[in-house]
Amino acid sequence: MTSSTLTRSDDPKLSEVARHLIIPGGITTSLFPRIYRRLQDAGLSLDQWQRGLGTVSLGCRADGKFAATVGGNTWSICRQTGKTYTAGALAIGLCLELPGFRAVWTSHHNRTTTNTFRSMQALVRRRKLEPHIAPNGIRTANGEQEIRFVNGSIIMFGAREQGFGRGMDAVDALFFDEAQILSLRALEDMVPAANAARNPHGGLVFFMGTPPRPIDDGEAFTAKRRKAIDGHTSDALYVEFSADPDSDPDDQSQWPIMNPSHPRRTPIEAMLRMRENIPDDDSWNREARGIWPEICDGDAFDPELWSDALAGDVEQTETVAFGVHTNIDRSKSAIVAAIRLQDGGILLDVVPAEEGQHFTSMRGTAWIGPRLGQVVERWSPVAVAAHTRTAGAMELDLDDDLLDVLSSVRLADAYAQFSDYLTESKMKHLGNEDLTAAVMVARWKVRADLRVLDWKNEITVLIAACLAVNALITHGGEPEEAEVWGFYS
Repeated sequence: MTSSTLTRSDDPKLSEVARHLIIPGGITTSLFPRIYRRLQDAGLSLDQWQRGLGTVSLGCRADGKFAATVGGNTWSICRQTGKTYTAGALAIGLCLELPGFRAVWTSHHNRTTTNTFRSMQALVRRRKLEPHIAPNGIRTANGEQEIRFVNGSIIMFGAREQGFGRGMDAVDALFFDEAQILSLRALEDMVPAANAARNPHGGLVFFMGTPPRPIDDGEAFTAKRRKAIDGHTSDALYVEFSADPDSDPDDQSQWPIMNPSHPRRTPIEAMLRMRENIPDDDSWNREARGIWPEICDGDAFDPELWSDALAGDVEQTETVAFGVHTNIDRSKSAIVAAIRLQDGGILLDVVPAEEGQHFTSMRGTAWIGPRLGQVVERWSPVAVAAHTRTAGAMELDLDDDLLDVLSSVRLADAYAQFSDYLTESKMKHLGNEDLTAAVMVARWKVRADLRVLDWKNEITVLIAACLAVNALITHGGEPEEAEVWGFYS
């Protein structure tokens, strides 16, 4: 839906302002009318688009369960729109309506969490709401910020950068603010807490943010958006407000398109003030205009071939090589193992950033050296390959006879080897989501008479895989009979 083609009233509907509105299937009713009656009794009101957002976010199927209890509610909403107020009102309403309801509100930065907590305090201290708050129910100690209700409900606040949320259980709703900076580790730490939700409608997770910067840990938020827009989920809500991507950054006619609270709630002075303080066009487009960078669908590799390459029972040898890579701005790095199979093929496995963890990549480059040292000592690879442009950035402390630094010409050969092994069904992989996502968006381009992979899309882990394949082919020798083993056994 292109919002600029729509006619708006001063109080528009959600469908009139959302560029993308993907609603989970099977909704027959919604908990929101009950919640909104509670909010109105407490003196809190919502505009029409906010009421629509609440209705679909709390939509239920015939069994009474939240329709988005599996995939969650993802809101890509610009700054100064009323995102925090809307979500905060829903959290308060749920606590009022459902005794014993447990909600967790977490932002990436401590400052953001504290500001949100202060705003929520102001709401619950209103005359009509204050009787519902337990005596001494507002705790302001840093790290223990919470609002307790007379009926046993609670909203807890904390910052992910300080490790908040680990070990929690029986949480009914998780609100991930600043979801554009949401690591897979944070998800692993916190989302299981919603699996034991006690309310009869099930657990619910909210992902709220703006398009991530290149340096942000935005894979989780980006994946939610792409999966919804590509039509690959029926169990999640996705809502996006944004300006027309091709419009001028300072086109004020776009303001009510990207921000439905303007001018009714957010006056022109507030918009001008925000623009004055975000002079960079890229930042303005992301944070105030909600515009996501264009992600081109890949054409380098056949998705069916990649799907067919998912490993079943395979027999591995002890011959292993590693590829290591970081992107140009050093915001993301990856280590991939290429393992020789008994039949001469290659098995790819993405090395976790930390031992025992399931997440596979980490921001920056500082973790690469120590982690690579661990895996080299444990598995004695035949080689570790890196590209000449990024090898220095990672400060790899390896023996010269182990480290193989590839020029751009040799890297092009590595791309071709990866492609050949996949096409010839000589490659297997373990279904890693990061690697699969990179394969799906990879595109070829020609540079200096070489066919190379375009680095415009995020394919750091794929490049590491290509480097690993090249290292194994170059230094691994011919397949030999060897004891069958498990790489991570």
